Amino acid sequence: MSEALPRRVIVMTGATSGVGAYALGNFLKRPRTRVIVGERRPHRYSPTRAEVLPLELGSLASVRAFADAVKRQLGEQHIDILVLNAGLHGSAADERSAEGYGLTFAVNHLAHFLLARLRLPHMALHGRLVITSSNIHDPPMKRIAPKSLDIAEWAHPTPNGSGVGIRSYTASKLCNLMTALSFSRLEEAKALGIRVIAFNPGPTGGSSGRDASALQVLLVRIMMRTIFPVIGLFRPEFVMNTAEHSGKMLTDVALGMIEPPADRVYVSLVKGKPTFPDPSELARDRQGQDRLWRESEAMVGLHSEPAIA
Repeated sequence: MSEALPRRVIVMTGATSGVGAYALGNFLKRPRTRVIVGERRPHRYSPTRAEVLPLELGSLASVRAFADAVKRQLGEQHIDILVLNAGLHGSAADERSAEGYGLTFAVNHLAHFLLARLRLPHMALHGRLVITSSNIHDPPMKRIAPKSLDIAEWAHPTPNGSGVGIRSYTASKLCNLMTALSFSRLEEAKALGIRVIAFNPGPTGGSSGRDASALQVLLVRIMMRTIFPVIGLFRPEFVMNTAEHSGKMLTDVALGMIEPPADRVYVSLVKGKPTFPDPSELARDRQGQDRLWRESEAMVGLHSEPAIA
């Protein structure tokens, strides 16, 4: 007698460390759950029961190859949950993707935009698309906050511009949130009953997943232990969470155990508890969302624009 097909198929990026690693561990504890992970160096990474496929988010060609490999791997099965969690915490102006885009913008936004677009038609009815964003899309330090949609600068950063360093990270997290809002209005997603959620895990003290240097790790830890506790006194959404707790919350959001109200897309952890606030005013701008969608399509080479209500 052949083994019964898994009840649930999860495809995930950003599962090698921090919040994502804890979420992956939780997914793998679920019975009859199949998890496919995209990873830069799959030969270095072999979690029990997870299927690991090569994925370099800094290359749109690799994203397309991964999407095709997932399709072949699954055969007739559909994706129940697509978790787009990987990301950089910032990059310099001369750090570029394979296609020449700013690396943080390319990895955090363009790669996940393309992957979601390619795999959406192969998702199961009433599936879930979870994109990890951040409350840093509306940071307390206004100097690093995106003031407008400076897409050209983010895609082709210049020294001291808004597409480098921590500002490139805040911009990319804004793009993640706007993309989630656009997907929630997409007619194709509505037809499949796909639940789209942007998830903010809160600050956890983690560092970039792409070979972060010892200095980067140290700087992030210092900020989390000094600056963020002070900020948390007047902005509680910046109170620290542990990576383990945020990973558990990501699991619960992806599995539908945490469900925002029907008219909400954003789930933000505040002092470790899920809340459902409005994103920033800039993130909610419909014209801006549509512009980001169109320009992202052009950059990733998608020419047929699905209807957005």
